[in-house]
Amino acid sequence: AALQKLRGNSDLSAELEEMLAEQAAVKGQRAKNPWELFQNPALRWQLMSIVVLSSAMQLCGNDSMYFYAAYVFQEAGIPQDKIPYVVIGTGSCELITSVTCNMIIDYAGRRPLLLGGYIFMAGWAIVFMVALSQQTQISWMPYLSMACIFAYILSFGIGPAGVTGVLPTEVFDQMSRPAAYMICGSLLWFNLFLVGTAFPFIVKSLAHFCYVPFLVVCVCTALYVGFFLPETKGKSFLEISEEFKKRNFKAQTHAVFYKGPEEIKSTML
Repeated sequence: AALQKLRGNSDLSAELEEMLAEQAAVKGQRAKNPWELFQNPALRWQLMSIVVLSSAMQLCGNDSMYFYAAYVFQEAGIPQDKIPYVVIGTGSCELITSVTCNMIIDYAGRRPLLLGGYIFMAGWAIVFMVALSQQTQISWMPYLSMACIFAYILSFGIGPAGVTGVLPTEVFDQMSRPAAYMICGSLLWFNLFLVGTAFPFIVKSLAHFCYVPFLVVCVCTALYVGFFLPETKGKSFLEISEEFKKRNFKAQTHAVFYKGPEEIKSTML
């Protein structure tokens, strides 16, 4: 009844079947705490994925763009009293793209949005650093810097901002999701504090090239998504869990081939 009210009059048989299958898979289990997720080898790659992506959400430097926004807009000739409204406009762009991402995520897929978002952010970070370094020499560079700020924030909103929060629901079962979300939330706040504390020192040390650390984070996250994160679009939890299971126990599977007959028999028993 609750699903019918939420979804409307659509056919819910497939969704109910998936929910009941997941319920049967975790029957007899209790809710896990965060430390149990770290100790469970069957959740190794799921946990690593949300740790990488939740950390990258803050370490990618999106929030640090607002640090430069007022300076860049001032150099572009925007009146001082109008700059706060333009900065609000950048935040509005992030909000709009995040909502858009949630509308298209089931059509585009999770991996393409994440991969594209971090790749574009890496590219815009390079352009932004070049534009900042030439801001006083070339008259139109402040406008390029301003475009980079909007482009960076839009890339973040259309990919990482909209997708990262969805993944724990799709890669963890009902008994592990609360603990997974606790880990994600803790990482988000810790890394936000870390970036906020470290960024002034990064700017002082690297000047116009302060986005090099964020560039490295974006590139490494894109590589992780490209090589290790499976696509979850259109798959049930059990199908996603099976993909992670193959990766989690790949090392143990390979090790069995090097055991003798008696050892294999003992392992099977």
